[in-house]
Amino acid sequence: MTTSGPMTTDRAAGPAGAASKAVIWDGAIRLFHWSTVALVALAWWSAENGHMDWHRRFGLTMLGLVTFRLYWGVAGTQTARFSSFVKGPNAIAAYIRRLKRPYVAAPGHNPLGALSVLALIAALVLQVTAGLFAVDVDGLESGPLSHLVSFDQGRAAAEFHETVFNILIALIVLHVAALIFYRVRLHTNLVTAMITGRRASSEPGHDGPFPLVRFIIGAALAGVVVLAVQQI
Repeated sequence: MTTSGPMTTDRAAGPAGAASKAVIWDGAIRLFHWSTVALVALAWWSAENGHMDWHRRFGLTMLGLVTFRLYWGVAGTQTARFSSFVKGPNAIAAYIRRLKRPYVAAPGHNPLGALSVLALIAALVLQVTAGLFAVDVDGLESGPLSHLVSFDQGRAAAEFHETVFNILIALIVLHVAALIFYRVRLHTNLVTAMITGRRASSEPGHDGPFPLVRFIIGAALAGVVVLAVQQI
């Protein structure tokens, strides 16, 4: 979620040795994060109020976002890439033992937070995929790929769609609880960096300019996937 080049950091004003404001999250990651927050809320609202045309639009937009995030997890900046933060059990256990003050935030997702990220992305993938095939009880409001499955299969997809949404909400609550823990217990604000992209850190973030060409490719790929789903 890099091209070679000089480290992209800003030295904060202050005495010598002050922590730098490192670029932690690129603009694409921040856009994905906050767009996903908005879309989950809007998808819930539209379904609860029977605005299924809007629900379908929000779902297709989420499909594009998830497609982009999977691509960006391979081709994006250093801190966005799955390879930079997905760690094994030993690294996770070692990180948990270091959860005490004074706490130094990782330059990106920490090994424990990576589990949350993977779980949320997996839930979004399952949620969107099930929605594509879902069929409602009267068969009138259905996903764009529902014609490829039987009515019973479409109903099963709709029930799975609802179940995964509940799991997604639980994961979001857990994610927010973790943010509160870091803020209250470790005196570390992780939210600001997801807004500004920068955080005071003794370690560097991603190591080069924003890869605009790769971003355009990812956005185009997301658009192609969404269009293809509507044309099948």
